[in-house]
Amino acid sequence: MERYHKTNVMGTMNMLGLAKRVGARFLITSTSEVYGDPLQHPQAETYWGNVNPIGVRSCYDEGKRTAETLTMDYHRGLNIEVRIARIFNTYGPRMCIDDGRVVSNFVAQVCEPMTVYGDGKQTRSFQFVSDLVEGLMRLMEGNHVGPFNLGNPGEFTMLELAKVVQETIDPNAKIEFRPNTEDDPHKRKPDITKAKQLLGWEPAVSLQQGLPMMVDDFRQRIFGDDKQDSGNLLTI
Repeated sequence: MERYHKTNVMGTMNMLGLAKRVGARFLITSTSEVYGDPLQHPQAETYWGNVNPIGVRSCYDEGKRTAETLTMDYHRGLNIEVRIARIFNTYGPRMCIDDGRVVSNFVAQVCEPMTVYGDGKQTRSFQFVSDLVEGLMRLMEGNHVGPFNLGNPGEFTMLELAKVVQETIDPNAKIEFRPNTEDDPHKRKPDITKAKQLLGWEPAVSLQQGLPMMVDDFRQRIFGDDKQDSGNLLTI
């Protein structure tokens, strides 16, 4: 886990140093994990978070929080032009099949039971990759430092997500429950009011629209199938 902290801290310092030398605008792609297991719902950028500094997830959570701190230190102290994006769960075509993220895990488990941790009632919000790219472009082209939440405020429990994937891929697919992981956040939903007002941005692709495109891509890469229209298979 040390490598995650080194990447977030030392990697950010190295890139900020490069931005200083060449006079570049610097973008830090932070994460909703800076909010930890939030006591505020939905989460606005003004919320400072609820993070366990010594937990199994803290190497990532605190690493990103430190990266934001370094970014603002360079901005205030050295006048480096910076932008901060807090990215919520994102999915879409060409994701790594085995990257461990919940949407790709469910889709890749098409031939085996889909794994839901805990009771499946913990919630997440899922944005399609094209919406994220649009948000990042608007952030970089605008005049506001941030931080900005970039995510889709549509909220789903893990069990609801599993059932959506089940209905999209195979209605007969099984769902398997396993013990929850340590420090897993109970809720996650972005307040994107700031991005709407200052960037003129909000997500345009719903989970119902985006998931079939991801499924088609995964199906083609895993099984070599020709692309099929999964849109008519999805109901929620």
